[in-house]
Amino acid sequence: MDWTAGYTSDIEYTAGFYREQSPTWLNLVCILNGCEPVALDQPFTYFDLGCGRGLTAQILAAGNPNGRFFAADFNPSHVASANRLTGLAQLENLTLLENSFEELANGCVDLPPLDFITMHGVYTWVNEENRRHIVSFVNRYLKPGGVVYVSYNAMPGWAAALPLQRLVVEYAGLFPNRSDQTIKGASELVDALVHAQAAYLTQNPALSIRTHTLRTANPNYLVHEYMHRDWKPLFHADVARNFASAKMTFIGSADLPFAYPSLFLNEEMAALLEQINTPEVRETLKDYFWNTSFRKDVFVRGQNRIGLVRQGELLEQVGLVLMVPRTAATAEIKLTVGDFSPETVLYDAVLDAIAVRPHTLGELAKIPALNVLSMQELAQIAVLLCASNQVELYNSANVISGCEKAKLLNNVLAAQVRYGDEHAAFCSPLLGSGVAADSIERLFYLALSQGVAEDEPVTLARHVWQTMAPIRRRMFREGSAQRSEIDNLPELKLLAEKFAAEKIPVWRLLNIL
Repeated sequence: MDWTAGYTSDIEYTAGFYREQSPTWLNLVCILNGCEPVALDQPFTYFDLGCGRGLTAQILAAGNPNGRFFAADFNPSHVASANRLTGLAQLENLTLLENSFEELANGCVDLPPLDFITMHGVYTWVNEENRRHIVSFVNRYLKPGGVVYVSYNAMPGWAAALPLQRLVVEYAGLFPNRSDQTIKGASELVDALVHAQAAYLTQNPALSIRTHTLRTANPNYLVHEYMHRDWKPLFHADVARNFASAKMTFIGSADLPFAYPSLFLNEEMAALLEQINTPEVRETLKDYFWNTSFRKDVFVRGQNRIGLVRQGELLEQVGLVLMVPRTAATAEIKLTVGDFSPETVLYDAVLDAIAVRPHTLGELAKIPALNVLSMQELAQIAVLLCASNQVELYNSANVISGCEKAKLLNNVLAAQVRYGDEHAAFCSPLLGSGVAADSIERLFYLALSQGVAEDEPVTLARHVWQTMAPIRRRMFREGSAQRSEIDNLPELKLLAEKFAAEKIPVWRLLNIL
């Protein structure tokens, strides 16, 4: 019997963390779009559907002790892997389940009413029947006022690449093999088409990004992005109508800048939108403006609309922490949908303040250079700085006092670097969420946790090398692996100095250290 329902399952998905799934982030989406958020200073419930290897659920559980977390995946390899790390990290508030969407929708597990249900990517990787099961699960368990996050491959941005994905699936049918080998063969076939000047590729130059990705990306990611039999990118209108049957209303995108449409719409676009009365069609028309290929939709069951006064009160509690050195921070904002050069003096005032320490929007509003702004205008600055990855946002009312669970999980995640490059994130108690950490940064963290002094870069580098050498990890220079200790240590020392100067101060603010 085929238990996969057309879903490729012989290769595990990558262990990724996605900040948009965090309760704090989803609450901010609600606030920015004029909707009352879920109270996180009280006990709440959260479910990650199709959780993969479970890293997002683990980080969120460690960073939100008020939450009771559930995460499910139908792939037993994913759940077994996640259970092992969850046990090592002693995350008692996280329950991992091995169940299909159909089983969950039919009530196979005794679950409480849920405040949050999230899913990353999976909605357009499964067949229509499983999409119905997902909506049925939401209808069965989500509380009134509860929030759903669903990210998915979207149209029309995927339209040109549909034949490319079909070719990969057809190749897999002709040459069955383990999926990572199949995707390698399919990539070689696409390369051959490129060299043969196939008209499909030469007449669609934008596909060069996708063909490059097929050659270079993690095979585990590529298998799950391209090889599912029922893979189907969707229009927002169809997704919104599906979730409307579970009494869900679309409130906004988890790409926070889209809460400010005037940033992206010219006069002609805005005039066209004014002619559309149906919300789901109006939102879909925006995807035609920007040729959207991936959406991050947030829905609410029974939205509780709020006015400017209440919105301002909630925004006052939003905190900003600077993630880059002040010398590197800039008001020149570069986003996927465009570049922005706003009024530098206002951005500089925000950056100067948070370079000293994290500030809430309420505190920033008292700075003379900024007190001319409304709370909504100040929030826009915060959102754009966050979207450009210079700042992270948190809710000051929900910061946890104890960091023990987060630090225990971070120690577990750091130790995984001995076995591979995945689990590339740490839990921040300040954010109630996670931040990216590459393999060398995790090795430095491991060294610090074992008592190495942070102000001794040579010792730090040598300690990291002692971990790298037995597992054949090497530094690279100009594409070549550095074989010996004498070659690796200078590179590691430079990285240790940069880590001490730039990363350690930020990680202390985030309560990672």
